[in-house]
Amino acid sequence: MHVKNTPHIKPDNAPIAETVLLPGDPLRAKFIADNYLKNVQQFNGVRNMLGYTGEFNGKQVSVMGTGMGIPSASLYAWELINVFGVKRLIRIGSCGGLSANLDTFDIVIAAATSTDSNFMRQYELPGTFAPTASWSLLNAVAKEAEKQNIKLHVGNVVSSDVFYHHNSEDNKKWADMGVLAVEMETAGIYATAAAAGAEALGVFTVSDHIFKGSDTTPEQRETAFTEMMELVLPVAVS
Repeated sequence: MHVKNTPHIKPDNAPIAETVLLPGDPLRAKFIADNYLKNVQQFNGVRNMLGYTGEFNGKQVSVMGTGMGIPSASLYAWELINVFGVKRLIRIGSCGGLSANLDTFDIVIAAATSTDSNFMRQYELPGTFAPTASWSLLNAVAKEAEKQNIKLHVGNVVSSDVFYHHNSEDNKKWADMGVLAVEMETAGIYATAAAAGAEALGVFTVSDHIFKGSDTTPEQRETAFTEMMELVLPVAVS
């Protein structure tokens, strides 16, 4: 792996694996490193955006926080891919359910992402780009879920720039188009990976449901997060 620094990632010669897990919360990255990885080395602490590399089942994998929103997540995704040679990014986080078929704690995979962001404008494409997941990663997670007897919901997810919507009807409009859930980062990660020829996948736990009014406590979210991690980690090192 390349030994370089950027303004946002300074490994100081610590390794970065070719597959990186990307939770939004840097403390989630620390939780994963502390509880799932062996022989851990910290490769980033700039702006407290913690990053670690360790071993799972004897194979190297990295985990790093991205912060909230497409601008933050895509910045780290770009540097990981284009400077440090990362080949696969797996976003792991929470989402708000939009589909009536979802309940809290369900696991959602973003086969594709819609967005209200202007992020795609930079590519100056002659049409509308549809950011999509890596099929090989999606297929591998689906097979692992079957092995672990975990139910998945796979479909379109919207990556929104807005957490507190001025227009309360926005989420309903996405739901009416069959969008499963809302989150804030994946469209940017998928587009960044596509532009660089890398693979990306977004996997989420439903932490609340926008229309059902259901919510989860921090303790419950940690338990649900654990199930998601045990689903994704075998794929990350496969």
